Amino acid sequence: MTRVGVVTLAHGRHQHLAGQHRSLAAGSRAPDVYVAVAMGDPSIEPSTVGGVTRQVVHVPIDDGELPLAAARNRGVREVVEQGVDAVVLLDVDCLAGGELVAAYADVVSQRPESIWSGPVTYLPPPPPEGYPDADPEALARLDAPHPARPAPPAGETLSSDDPDLFWSLSCAVAPETWARTGGFCEDYVGYGGEDTDFGRAALAAGVGLGWVGGACAYHQHHPVSSPPVEHLDAILRNGRLFSSRWGHWPMAGWLEAFEQQGLVHRVGGDWVRSPASL
Repeated sequence: MTRVGVVTLAHGRHQHLAGQHRSLAAGSRAPDVYVAVAMGDPSIEPSTVGGVTRQVVHVPIDDGELPLAAARNRGVREVVEQGVDAVVLLDVDCLAGGELVAAYADVVSQRPESIWSGPVTYLPPPPPEGYPDADPEALARLDAPHPARPAPPAGETLSSDDPDLFWSLSCAVAPETWARTGGFCEDYVGYGGEDTDFGRAALAAGVGLGWVGGACAYHQHHPVSSPPVEHLDAILRNGRLFSSRWGHWPMAGWLEAFEQQGLVHRVGGDWVRSPASL
């Protein structure tokens, strides 16, 4: 049987992490290895729910910025060293649908040449009793996949050559395919850019991208700002890095929204903070 390792990153969001753990324990197929990479958060500790043990790896934070790319690589390294055949990356905000682990295990074992992503539903704020994270059938009734991403029916797959659609929110890959990509570029620190960079690096290495039905995840609600002004400096820094690697800037929608607010402006092919925002 395909051994599956699930990796999540956490800094705070303890209730979301606990809900994810319960959802994985309630699924039709439990992960063989479950690792939380705690970024500068010593309060996250190992735990066991329904026979699923969450291991914890700690990584430090420098200068207040979350090392998302490096932490993902560290988590993948951990589960691969424990002998898994399929690595699942699942954002800490995501609850696992009842068939997520099983669907990813199947597609990675049958089509190991690609990186696979499943449909993600963004949930509304939870009711007073909370999300049904331990009830796969109730969770499935909330299914409403993100309209900007493919969402094939259960058991079906779609191939993709669009790296802009890749997201690490929920995806799965075989260890040997992961090795071909080189992992996430650890020069990215803080918010923005590393997913799109990884999608391009995968395609450049001859690794396919695809979408698989049935591997459903459910993103737990949390407040967000749009555009994410609190991440402005990280977006500029990471966008500039991306441009140096791939010849154009990512996150165009956010940058244009920042521009409309007078926070940034273009200087030739570059984006910089506007004087009024300094």
